[in-house]
Amino acid sequence: MNEPMNNVAAIQMCPAPELESNLSQVEKLVAQAVNNSAKLIVLPENFAYPGTKAIKQAMATERTPEGPARAFLADIAKQHGIWLIGGTIPVADGPVADCADAEEKGYAACLAFDPQGEEAARYNKIHLFDANVADAVGSYRESERFLAGAQPVVVGTDIGVVGLSVCYDLRFPELYRRLVAAGAEILVVPAAFTATTGEAHWEMLLRARAVENLCYVIGANQGDRDGRKPTWGGSTIISPWGKVLAEMADGPGVVTAPIDLEKLESARSSLPALEHRRIDVVQQPT
Repeated sequence: MNEPMNNVAAIQMCPAPELESNLSQVEKLVAQAVNNSAKLIVLPENFAYPGTKAIKQAMATERTPEGPARAFLADIAKQHGIWLIGGTIPVADGPVADCADAEEKGYAACLAFDPQGEEAARYNKIHLFDANVADAVGSYRESERFLAGAQPVVVGTDIGVVGLSVCYDLRFPELYRRLVAAGAEILVVPAAFTATTGEAHWEMLLRARAVENLCYVIGANQGDRDGRKPTWGGSTIISPWGKVLAEMADGPGVVTAPIDLEKLESARSSLPALEHRRIDVVQQPT
C-alpha cells in the first residue's frame, strides 16, 4: 500500500567525458538525496555517456543488465533500498527490423530500478530532438544516433505509479495523457534541456504537465549553463496544483521534496478535470 507522503529527489549533474567520473558523481549525489530521506530518485538524461564518442562506447558495453552503468545503478538502488530512475543510457539491443541502419543505432533507454536492484521497467525515448537552436551548437539531431521508442511506460512503486518520459517528450502533452490513463500519479522527466530552450520553456512545460494531469512532476536536468553544450539546469519538483516545491539553478546538486498522494487525490476529487475529458468530441473535426 502506498504511503501518503514520501520524499522524492531530482539529481542535477554536469557530466564529464569519462564514465567513471560520472558514476562517482552519481554515487555522491544519490547518497546526499538518501540523507534527505528520498525514496525515489531521478537522474538526468545522458548522465553517464554525454557526447557522440561516449554514446558509441555505451552501444558496445550496455547491451545487457551487466553493462557497467546499468550494473552500477542496480547496485546503488539495492545498497540504499530506493527506487532509482536512471536518466537515460544508450542501449543497442533488439534493433527494429524495418530500420535499414538499426544495427548502428540504439535507444535512449530510461531504466527504473527497484529497491532490490532489479530493472523494474524500461522506457525507450519516443520523441527524438531534431532541432535548430540559437546556441553555440546550433543543430541537434538525435535521430542520427538513436531509434525512436514506440511504447509509453508506467511502473508501479511503493511510492506511487510513475510515468516515464525523457526531455523532448515534455513538449508532447498527449504522451502524458496516455501515462495518466495508465494510472500515473508521478511523472518523471530526466532531461538535458539546452540553456536556450530551457530558460524559455523548461519550468513552464513542467508546470503545465503537472496542472493538466493533476500529477506530481519531477524534472531532473543537466545543469551547465557555461559548458560547451550549455544546459539549463533548473531541476525541480512540482505539485499537482502547479506549485514549485523545490528547485535549483545550474551546477550539480540535489533537490528534494515530499509528495503527498492524499493531496493528489484531493486535488483530483475537487477538480475532476480528468473525468471531464471529451476525447470523443475533440478528436472529430468539424
